[in-house]
Amino acid sequence: MPATRPSQLLTLQSFGDISRFLREGVADEESRQLRDSLSALSTQIDEAVRTRRTSTDTTVITRRVLALSHCAREHWLFLTGLGSAWQALYEFEAYQRALRELRNAITDWQQMLERRSPKESASFDQFELLAWRTLGEALLLIDMYEHQSDPLSDQQDPAPPRKLSALQRLRAWFRCWRR
Repeated sequence: MPATRPSQLLTLQSFGDISRFLREGVADEESRQLRDSLSALSTQIDEAVRTRRTSTDTTVITRRVLALSHCAREHWLFLTGLGSAWQALYEFEAYQRALRELRNAITDWQQMLERRSPKESASFDQFELLAWRTLGEALLLIDMYEHQSDPLSDQQDPAPPRKLSALQRLRAWFRCWRR
C-alpha cells in the first residue's frame, strides 16, 4: 500500500471516501475480496445517506435502504466464508457484532420509513452512527490481518518513509473530525 501523507488523512470524511480508500489497498486475495465487499457496502451506505439527506420522497429512500440491506446481507454472507486466519482474529468477532448491529439498524430504519413513523429521524441517526462504527471496525480488522500476514514488516529497514496503518489513519481522521 502506498505511504499516506498527512494531507491525505483529512480526505476520509464520507462513506464514499472510505470506499475509495478501500479500493486502493494491495493485499492477498481474501483481503482484496474483503476490501471489495466492504467498498460496495460503504458505497451503498453513502448513497442511502445522501438520498435521505436530499430527498423527501419516502419511496425513493426506502428503495435505497432496501438495496443497502441486500448489500449488507451479501457482505455478511461473504464474511462467513473467510478463512480461519481471519476468523481467529479478535477483531473479526468485533466486526461481525458491529455488522449485525448495523443490519438491525438498517431493518429498523426501513420499518420506520415504511410506517412513515415520526421516529424515522432517530432511527436514521442510529443507523448512521452504527455505519461509522462498523466501517471503523472493518478498517481495524483489515489492518490487523494485513499486519499479521506480513511477517517481514517488523524486519524491514526503518529508513523508508513511515507508512501509516489504516487504524492510524482512521484515528487521525477522527481527531481531525472532532475539532
